[in-house]
Amino acid sequence: CNLRPKDAAKMPESAWKLLFYTISWSYGIYLLFFTDYPFFYDPPSVFYGWQKGMDVPTDIAIAYLMQCSFYGHSIYATAYMDTWRKDSVVMLLHHVVALTLIACSYAFRCQEQGPRVQGERVGAACRQEVVLGTLCWVSPLSWDPCGMLIPPCSLCPGRFWFRLYWFPLKVLYATCYSSLQLVPNIPFYFFFNALLLVLTLMNIYWFLYIVLFVAKVLMGQMQEVNDVREYDVEDSKK
Repeated sequence: CNLRPKDAAKMPESAWKLLFYTISWSYGIYLLFFTDYPFFYDPPSVFYGWQKGMDVPTDIAIAYLMQCSFYGHSIYATAYMDTWRKDSVVMLLHHVVALTLIACSYAFRCQEQGPRVQGERVGAACRQEVVLGTLCWVSPLSWDPCGMLIPPCSLCPGRFWFRLYWFPLKVLYATCYSSLQLVPNIPFYFFFNALLLVLTLMNIYWFLYIVLFVAKVLMGQMQEVNDVREYDVEDSKK
């Protein structure tokens, strides 16, 4: 594709993430909009009739397996395989938090199964962040196979809308407020919500990177479009 060497070196990482997020995002869209689960339109529904120890529906279990395996791999990949960036430590923390949330949700059986299977609880809320947000972050700061960059103007609103508007509005509202209203003394309340709030802080952190990226492009401070998270390298002329 006539990529520069440094872009060619990042191509496997970007291509793999694009492939996985496209599949997982599509499956998440299927669960949210093409099944009987009302999680997106009625977030508090994840706590209706809450009970412990119920079976996990097969389609939800597939999502658990998909996400847990990815984040387990991503911890290793971020540390030893991917390009090391300014936010790599935060990325590692994100993967650990996401894996902990999803795995503990499955282990604690925070779900129900009624006459019309209603799915999991906090796990559904945790994965809404993944479903609604991750595809917006897959490749906007890296080069696609044709060597053309996705316009940053489309990234900034999408990132804000999915991760800083819908995530607090739907996920945090359901887990922080609705859960106590519907299930007083719900177990692991502070554990799950503390980790979800950590994710929110990381979303704000990465959104600031995007704002910085867009500002540098609009102000003409970047001669070529580069990932602002990457460390500066010596000029090739030197």
